[in-house]
Amino acid sequence: MLDKFKIGNYTDSENKTGVTVILCEKGAVAGVSVRGAAPATRETDLLSPTKTVQEINAVVLSGGSAFGLEASCGVMDFLFKKGIGYNAGGYKVPIVCGASLYDLENGNFAYPDKEAGIKACLNAKENNFQVGLIGAGTGATCGKPLGMKRASAAGLGIAKAKLFGVSVAVVVAINPLGDIVKDGEIIAGLRIGKKFHSTLNLIGKISGFKQVNTTIGCILTDAKLTKSECNALADVAHDGYALAISPSHTPFDGDAIFCMSSGDKKIAYFKLAAIMPKLVQEAIYSAFNGKPTELEFLSDEETELDVQSEE
Repeated sequence: MLDKFKIGNYTDSENKTGVTVILCEKGAVAGVSVRGAAPATRETDLLSPTKTVQEINAVVLSGGSAFGLEASCGVMDFLFKKGIGYNAGGYKVPIVCGASLYDLENGNFAYPDKEAGIKACLNAKENNFQVGLIGAGTGATCGKPLGMKRASAAGLGIAKAKLFGVSVAVVVAINPLGDIVKDGEIIAGLRIGKKFHSTLNLIGKISGFKQVNTTIGCILTDAKLTKSECNALADVAHDGYALAISPSHTPFDGDAIFCMSSGDKKIAYFKLAAIMPKLVQEAIYSAFNGKPTELEFLSDEETELDVQSEE
């Protein structure tokens, strides 16, 4: 179970922005991968395997573009008052990483501030797997090359799975320039009239793009992973973005994904890497389905029986 993690949301529906915080108060080994060319991030450098700090206490996903990084300060205050953080000597310093997406033009100009970060922490609880227009996904949209008037609402998505006794989940706030595609069809994105039109097909016909994008997320797992493995898992997770978003990782997207490992259960890393793109893809679709997705995989025993039955 992922009971060492708590997820909390602060939703500002009026201004169409918000915060999603993932807490691991006892500490989690972590990594990150940033593939988008326009990121708004906090404390990503310390997640390099060569850096001293080995565990983090929270990942904060927020709206508000770079302004929204302020929400992480509220998360720091919340954890500091609980005596949680890296022992720096005289004080414990909470290690809080984060990324923000651009939702400033969807609704009023507003961004999640320090107080919003604190409220998200107060709302945090175990197994809080909510999807839709909440938290960091409140003002998230997709299909934006012609501006917000022709874009579609997106939101916060979640997918979960169990694999050989290990639990893993993906939380993603979906706010790309491109469209959401499934089985070759656009399910959300740029609208002209009542029909969807492919952002990818319009690229050659549009002289400029609105820079109002970024998809951000976090992988949670109770697997025992090293810092290097967390970084590698976050890197391969971006393939899930590419499976569900067209186009993805553009110069106007700040696409990033974190990975947090609570370090309890052993599993071969390649098994998690193999399922991760599919899990991220399904997390994106869940924002439009109204409920988190749960994927099922065979256990060791079931796999062995199937192989023997075929021989």
